[in-house]
Amino acid sequence: MPQVVRSRIAVLHGAHPAAPLPRSFRSLADREAVEVLHRAARVLVASLPVLTDRLVEALYAQEPGYRAAIDSDRAEVWQEVHHSLRHNVGSLIQPREFRDAAHRTSRWIGEIRAEQGVPLDAVLHAFRMGGAMVWQDLVDETARRDPDDVRLLVHVAADVWNFVDEHCGIVADAYRQAERRLSWRRENQQRLMVAALLDGTARIADLCEAAAMLGLPEQGRYAVLAVASAPRGPQQQGPARPPLTLPAALSPGEDPSTAPGAAPLWHTGPDAAFAILRLTGEAGDPGELHAIADALDAPAGTRAGIGSPVDGLAALGDARRLAETALRACPASGGTVVLDEHLPDALVVSSPALGSALADRVLGPLDRLDPSDRDVILETLTAWLDADGSAQRAGARLYCHRNTVLNRLRRFEQLTGRCLTRPRDAVEVSLALAARRLLGT
Repeated sequence: MPQVVRSRIAVLHGAHPAAPLPRSFRSLADREAVEVLHRAARVLVASLPVLTDRLVEALYAQEPGYRAAIDSDRAEVWQEVHHSLRHNVGSLIQPREFRDAAHRTSRWIGEIRAEQGVPLDAVLHAFRMGGAMVWQDLVDETARRDPDDVRLLVHVAADVWNFVDEHCGIVADAYRQAERRLSWRRENQQRLMVAALLDGTARIADLCEAAAMLGLPEQGRYAVLAVASAPRGPQQQGPARPPLTLPAALSPGEDPSTAPGAAPLWHTGPDAAFAILRLTGEAGDPGELHAIADALDAPAGTRAGIGSPVDGLAALGDARRLAETALRACPASGGTVVLDEHLPDALVVSSPALGSALADRVLGPLDRLDPSDRDVILETLTAWLDADGSAQRAGARLYCHRNTVLNRLRRFEQLTGRCLTRPRDAVEVSLALAARRLLGT
């Protein structure tokens, strides 16, 4: 910065220059320039209402970001502009007395305009428009009083614009801080609302507000996805972040296809994380949930359960409980379970005590065998049921002859007293195997 500018700033702001200048006409010009500035600024202070009117009109005509605010409450905008001009023009005359008040005013304007949603660029443009108008009025007033003094204003021009830039920085900083607070508040309100919906504690009267806040239709069709990571080491504490990626079409919004990549609505509980899935297919179409399960990008060992569809935001609590049931029906090794496709398993995990009792009653006699012998029979029985009762296909899965499969099944019947061709016994055996697999009985 040239030395003449440093000395000029020192005069305006009451600071002492780091290195005093030699006595010369330059310091005299600085003093004269400040006196000219003060004379013109005092005239502006006396006519602030007129200046405020002009600036508000200019904002309305030239800054679209302020047009809605002026239409909504012109008096409020007028008071804001007048307050800012009074402190800022006063700072040109008495910088020490007005500096703190001017800074507070600029911070307040940045905060209030952030809360009202006026774009930051519009707020900064408004400040620069005000600076330009003040500077032009200073020049015009000086020219009216004594045209020869206009040349002296050149000495303070940089200081006036530095002052404008300083307050633009204050406004921008206050605006961004307010934006962060508002963003945190919105995110926190969203988290609380999602948690209340999934817990089933949201009030009916709040559902309309929840729909607007989350961008979801109040009467839409939904399902809930529950996710649990593979067991973590002793050094890893707290709930895990959802370890999978949802397709963009599962994101919330009135039309998911128009907002690819938007973040899904997650709620993390102590044992699992839950995501709200908006369904757009026809009611009763099982293919939509199956397509969602196939589209999940989950690491190995991750367990995921998708509950049955429900109607409306009010039923999301039920949807979460159904998703938890589906998650309990997942094998410990990981995978994704769609509840509607695993209802027998869901029955077992919904009543663990009864499931364990059934497993003990049906499969208990096998526990008297050698563990390896018992496991062979259970593996064969499971393969036979999965093959819809075909010994041929079960043998192909187990790499043994069909007669070997039949011999093992007959042995099971002899040990347990069950008949696999009797439908009731076959159902009990299937449920008992599910209980042993899912409950570890």
